[in-house]
Amino acid sequence: MHWPRGNLVRLLDRLRADPRTFYGDFNHVPGDPFGVLRRSIRGVSEIAVVKDDESWRHEYDEQPAPPTLAVLVYSDDRTVRQQVRLALGKRPARDLPALEYTEVATPAALIQTVDKGSFDLLILDGEAVPAGGMGLCRQLKDEIYRCPPILVIIGRPQDAWLATWSRADGVIGHPIDAIATATTVADLLRTRVDA
Repeated sequence: MHWPRGNLVRLLDRLRADPRTFYGDFNHVPGDPFGVLRRSIRGVSEIAVVKDDESWRHEYDEQPAPPTLAVLVYSDDRTVRQQVRLALGKRPARDLPALEYTEVATPAALIQTVDKGSFDLLILDGEAVPAGGMGLCRQLKDEIYRCPPILVIIGRPQDAWLATWSRADGVIGHPIDAIATATTVADLLRTRVDA
């Protein structure tokens, strides 16, 4: 008999916690070295045998998680953060792993979060208030050893020289263009993955 893996795990956990949970449909055979469950469906008795030790859990449930790339998005405007997430989606390119987003809205939270975690890319809004992404980019590049690549979102094309001053690795403009954003982010992340 084949049981869905997740349902069987939940069932065994409930059964081990309180064997009286199942009155009729399922019966546990006490004293058996295996966890045996009997189930009656339309008068036909089926038996599922599962190892009683914990080794079977590791075989099914603790498979290594697929790799992800950590991306931090900083903006005081939640709609800008949402537009960035929507432009990038789950992954910006097929050859890259999935993205895991962290969002921050204040400069203090940005500095604290970058100090704590290891990120593969930082996306900073140059138009954020009270501290813009370009000044914070310069600060992060000065203060963090091996700072991850930083993408700055500028408000107008004339601000490109400020993005150069801030030592940003990539620049995109408002309004956020999904294709340009995904292409730029994919290029920056490839340098991180290949390193």
